[in-house]
Amino acid sequence: MTSIFRFFAAAGRWLLPAAGLVLAAPPSSQAQAIETPPPTAAAQAQSPIPLPLRPVPDSAAGLSRRLPVLAGGLAVTYSGLLYGLDQGWYTGERSRFHWFNDLGEWKQLDKAGHFWGAFHESRGAVDMLRWAGVPARRALWYGGLVGFVLQSPIEYFDGHDPAYGASATDLAANFLGSAGLIAQQLAWNEVRLMPKYSFHTTRYAKLRPNVLGRTLAEQHLKDYNGQTYWLCADLAAWLRPESRWPKWLQPAVGYGAQQMVFNDPDANAALGLRAYRQYYLTFDVNLMRIPTRSKLLKRVFYVASIFHLPAPALEYNSRNGLVLHGLYY
Repeated sequence: MTSIFRFFAAAGRWLLPAAGLVLAAPPSSQAQAIETPPPTAAAQAQSPIPLPLRPVPDSAAGLSRRLPVLAGGLAVTYSGLLYGLDQGWYTGERSRFHWFNDLGEWKQLDKAGHFWGAFHESRGAVDMLRWAGVPARRALWYGGLVGFVLQSPIEYFDGHDPAYGASATDLAANFLGSAGLIAQQLAWNEVRLMPKYSFHTTRYAKLRPNVLGRTLAEQHLKDYNGQTYWLCADLAAWLRPESRWPKWLQPAVGYGAQQMVFNDPDANAALGLRAYRQYYLTFDVNLMRIPTRSKLLKRVFYVASIFHLPAPALEYNSRNGLVLHGLYY
């Protein structure tokens, strides 16, 4: 996967969920109007003042106003990004379309990134379509495939680059990310298993900055040694309402790897390095469960919910066994 693709994909992964909640959150007056039950005839007769009828939201009008704006904006933006990528990055020699099997590279952390990105791109798209007035089931199916649709065309460009090649496993990870979002919405009508991401700087980036990143921003996207991917379970969603378990607290498992400067084991060994996997067990804060009346905070929590916050963690790896971290991110 090219460095520009990592930047492009990451930008989409973070901006789409943010836009999704900004657009999807309905005005409080509209929500109250929908939830208020209509007055009965007996209630109207007993009241000295005629009770107002429940407002009926003009969903058709909302759909006709919002959907063209949403579709047009996304189409123009995405087409521009693809064109800029094609003209600005893939400027060298082109080859015939070919495939490249990169499944064994980077201990599959790049595949975890593809899954994470497609999941949250689909999540943001579903919310935006719901905001635009698209019926829930259609919004789910159309928006749920957006993550796969957004990330997969990059493989076409890579397939014509002699230094890379299209990756079938990248496509599979993209599909599984979108499918993970769709499956949860179909099963529970909400997200209960949330993939998250965290990052810390490592000493390995300095050993190969052209690949692992020179700046902090580049290292966020390219240094897999500092990336950890998490799966957090919203335990409160399965418990009874009267349970004393804090609704904002959720268990989480994580996956990472270390000492990955080269994919070639011999080249790594020349530096005294041997790549190994890491597994984590910790707790995570479910920001979506924190009660607030502030629309701004709700939107901030929505965007921040794609990241794992620092917390104590128990790590297991084949090199050191069990390791307890007082604070890990």
